[in-house]
Amino acid sequence: MKNLYCDVVIAGCGVAGLFTALHLPEDKKILMLSKGDFESCDSMLAQGGICMLRNEADYEPFYEDTMKAGHYENRAESVDLMIRKSQRVIDQLVSYGVEFNRNVDGSLAFTREGAHSAPRICYHKDITGKEITTKLLAQVRDLSNVTLMEYTTMTDILTDRRSCKGMIAKTASGEVLHIHAADTVMATGGIGGLYAHSTNFPLLTGDACSIAKKHNVELEHMDYVQIHPTSLYSTRPGRSFLISESARGEGAILLNHRGERFIDELQPRDVVANGILAEMEKEKVDHEWLSFENVSVQTIDEHFPNIYQQCLKEGYDLKKEPIPIVPAQHYFMGGVHVDQNSQTTMEHLYAVGETSCNGVHGKNRLASNSLLESLVFAEQAASSITANEKGTEDYESNYHAACC
Repeated sequence: MKNLYCDVVIAGCGVAGLFTALHLPEDKKILMLSKGDFESCDSMLAQGGICMLRNEADYEPFYEDTMKAGHYENRAESVDLMIRKSQRVIDQLVSYGVEFNRNVDGSLAFTREGAHSAPRICYHKDITGKEITTKLLAQVRDLSNVTLMEYTTMTDILTDRRSCKGMIAKTASGEVLHIHAADTVMATGGIGGLYAHSTNFPLLTGDACSIAKKHNVELEHMDYVQIHPTSLYSTRPGRSFLISESARGEGAILLNHRGERFIDELQPRDVVANGILAEMEKEKVDHEWLSFENVSVQTIDEHFPNIYQQCLKEGYDLKKEPIPIVPAQHYFMGGVHVDQNSQTTMEHLYAVGETSCNGVHGKNRLASNSLLESLVFAEQAASSITANEKGTEDYESNYHAACC
């Protein structure tokens, strides 16, 4: 067993964990853990984009779209905070070098996805998550106060009188680490690895939720699991490949085996997923079809190049033929209960990203709100930690060669 000491320890190196680190003061020693390699976080997989409030006139529609998709079980104050901070977040991402698609005049290009009443989604081709995560990771790597560790898994937290004092982790070699920190952030992603068919990486197994339950940290809406309507149907084992909802936003249509449209493709995800499953049951088939016949070749080349290439690998040319699709587990709206500052019910323990439940998504997430929510509430966590520095001095004398 080895002891490490730092101000803040963050489990998870997706956008939520990275954005938290970037918003903490540079005089804080930070240790970040990744369960696998840095490429194997679900933030890398986000295709569609990230929502942004385009102007004040769009506030009410954006708010209503989010609430309606969530079946009005959303926390209103969290939705308001996310929307109000969206423009600032996009500006920050651009300052970090994120390259969103733009119009000829240089303005941001916006796309639309299901349940959105207007185009308000910034995107980078069909690999927005990879673009954002890669640029954030590069920024974090440049910080001298941050140490990054791959293949290191959070296995428990250290506690004292209902206050979190750090975490326990295990390295790939089996070494156990006791990481003593004034503040602890859980950003370990969702639960897709627990499902046979999921668009998530297999290593996402709800670790933070299990640890929270063990320590009587409040959990919320553990049954709120989102099934994405369109993953690429394949008989190959492993993670399901997502076909972005923005494909339907750009005009792709759902067809049954008789070549007939059977649903409004731009309804909320849960409605569309249930419609596809019902049609599959009705036809006694194991998939339905998604046709790009109404999407221009130029749009496919510019907006969906990664999807196009992946479909080719599976033997389908979406420029010429429909592709087989099936619903798959995609996102977890529940998780570790947090307030607007991403604070859990245990002192000095925070949760951000898909790990947390701050109430933004309600019962069903609106498309492309995930990246935005993760970033907004990661910054909230960092601001809260900075404002509550009491206790960090207890650790300052403990730094040594082994610390972060």
